[in-house]
Amino acid sequence: MNKTFRALSALLAYPTLELQQASGEISEAIEKEAAIPLNVRDKLHKLLTELTTSDIYDLQERYVLLFDRTRTLSLHMFEHVRGESRDRGQAMIDLKAQYENHNLFMSAAELPDFVPLFLEYLSMLAAQEACDMLGQPVHIFAAMAERLRKRKSGYEAVFRALVALAAAKPKDDEVSALLTLPDPEPTDFAALDAAWEAEAVTFGPGASDGCKDGLVARVRGGMRPARDMPIATRTVTPRQ
Repeated sequence: MNKTFRALSALLAYPTLELQQASGEISEAIEKEAAIPLNVRDKLHKLLTELTTSDIYDLQERYVLLFDRTRTLSLHMFEHVRGESRDRGQAMIDLKAQYENHNLFMSAAELPDFVPLFLEYLSMLAAQEACDMLGQPVHIFAAMAERLRKRKSGYEAVFRALVALAAAKPKDDEVSALLTLPDPEPTDFAALDAAWEAEAVTFGPGASDGCKDGLVARVRGGMRPARDMPIATRTVTPRQ
């Protein structure tokens, strides 16, 4: 499913003319592997049509309003979890190290929990391993899909696809907990500031005891290979 994950990564990237020009290749990759349910693939193709035919500046403005201004739609996974900053910092370091073990190198401006980068990494793993790891933040993606549905955004399809591909399915209580967080409109600057200042929700047993967030622990644990299972290595072009 490496092409599918790369296609989904591209769809969540900041819109550019290059992305518009690659729409046919992205569409072909999604259809060739057919790993995503047909109804979700149809929605992905509608998103691709929107990305291809809309004015690039309008696309960029909408992208910023959705993913940069709105915390509940942040493309940085650890923004959606609560935990001590040192724990999340160590999780970032571990994730970056895992990328580098697969010859996937980040630029100085990138953070390892950025969803498009995470999906690029998953594209380098065996299918089952990738789907298992995708299952760890699946409740985040399910909540984001629901928020995007309410906004009538075509990007909903990308997160529906991620939920469909994940080995684990989102738990209703975890998704509901995320959906209870404030979700202001991107033009409500005061509410946006308040949302960014508020603590995100915690999941799992002992969530209120100040311990490391369960998702961070699961992501970190999922990066370590099972005993006697070597990590496959692939060579990719280093990121500039």
